[in-house]
Amino acid sequence: MNKTCIYISFLMMTGGLSASADNPIVQTCFTTDPAPMVHDGRLYVYTGHDENNADFFWMQEWRVYSTDDMVNWTDHGSPLAIEDFSWGDDRAWAPQCVERNGKFYLYVPLHSKLSGTMAIGVAVGESPTGPFKDAIGAPLADGSWDYIDPTVLIDDDGQAYLYWGNPEIYYVKLNEDMVSYSGDIKKVEQTVMGFGAPGPQSREDGVKYRDNYTEGPWIYKREGKYYLLYAAGGVPEHISYSMSDSPEGPWKYMGEIMPLCDTGSFTNHCGVADYKGKSYFFYHTGKLPGGGGFGRSVAVESFDYNPDGTIPEILPSESGVPAVGTLDPYGRIEAETMAWSQGVKTEPNDSTGVYVSDIHNGDFIKLANVNFKSGGPKTFGACVASALRGGTIEVRMDNADGPLVATLEVPGTGGWENWRYMEVPVMSEVSGVHDIYFLFKGRKGPKLFNIDYWRFK
Repeated sequence: MNKTCIYISFLMMTGGLSASADNPIVQTCFTTDPAPMVHDGRLYVYTGHDENNADFFWMQEWRVYSTDDMVNWTDHGSPLAIEDFSWGDDRAWAPQCVERNGKFYLYVPLHSKLSGTMAIGVAVGESPTGPFKDAIGAPLADGSWDYIDPTVLIDDDGQAYLYWGNPEIYYVKLNEDMVSYSGDIKKVEQTVMGFGAPGPQSREDGVKYRDNYTEGPWIYKREGKYYLLYAAGGVPEHISYSMSDSPEGPWKYMGEIMPLCDTGSFTNHCGVADYKGKSYFFYHTGKLPGGGGFGRSVAVESFDYNPDGTIPEILPSESGVPAVGTLDPYGRIEAETMAWSQGVKTEPNDSTGVYVSDIHNGDFIKLANVNFKSGGPKTFGACVASALRGGTIEVRMDNADGPLVATLEVPGTGGWENWRYMEVPVMSEVSGVHDIYFLFKGRKGPKLFNIDYWRFK
């Protein structure tokens, strides 16, 4: 392990409540292989989804989350799953979404019934949150086990490139329709100069190479230079990168970005985005309770490029990134928007959308950087449902045992999706910017209630 790599253990795992621990960014389920995309003032992250207690990468769907402040993330559920591809049957691995001409194209790898190997599919949607549908009814690229981890670049001249592969690197020029390609699929020549080692077929036994490409490419352009980031080094993986003056290479190896660290996962997968004047590096760890190599979770760090355009070393943290905005609590806030949570899950419903479920005694949700402004709220309300006896929502400021400003008693409503909006007075004056904690209390053992949305007035 790199001696400079320090990963502080999560207090949340042992029952502590840390106000600063906001990494990984999603705690309601395992998320993998982050692919950020900025659209219309929001940052979206598309992820895979590791199943609980998995013993391999048995993944069935893709998920999407978004933020406008980098600390509070809204869960938009699963806009695409294996079942949406008639030709696919397994392994919903690393995605990436791009927008072109008002449509959103989600490129995904999955196991193909046609070839019996992995393949690259493409789905299209009218919104960044989907739903998405198979764009062509067949694989875009099929026929090899190393057809995984697609990444897309639309260059300044409008030409789009699709890269993918493990342990080889492939690319092809996409047509303007983004669902077909012209010319042959090409294989990138891996060299010591380009990637720290030659391609897998040319490596010599006993030779210690500087590095080597493994999988998970991420391609983008910045200030006239092309960046190709990737998981490297075999297993366990670190993140390295190469640069070029052309989207087709030749590539020059630039070094490691995230070295081997105690992330709790033997894989890593990255994506990079600029948002609100700052640069962000997304990756995954195995640090949530029950996590590991097959139970991974998306995290994020901010960074500044070096003056020459190179990328500095980036280390994982538990704290995440600073806020780049505040949350206005006076409109309807979806309950599945959160900075941190413990114990709760989310579920979808065709009429309601995504809501917070699986709430038990002692669970909580944190919202960060909430701006109550100068007037302060008079009431707190939430739309809730319970098929049992309900429970209580305690609203506290700044930390889990901070000042209590409201208590909402949730009754049984006759069903887990029989929603009732309830409202109570705020007990003390609140103004300025605070973190909010919703603490859930009730009978120990059974599920208490669900929450669709909340608001202050």
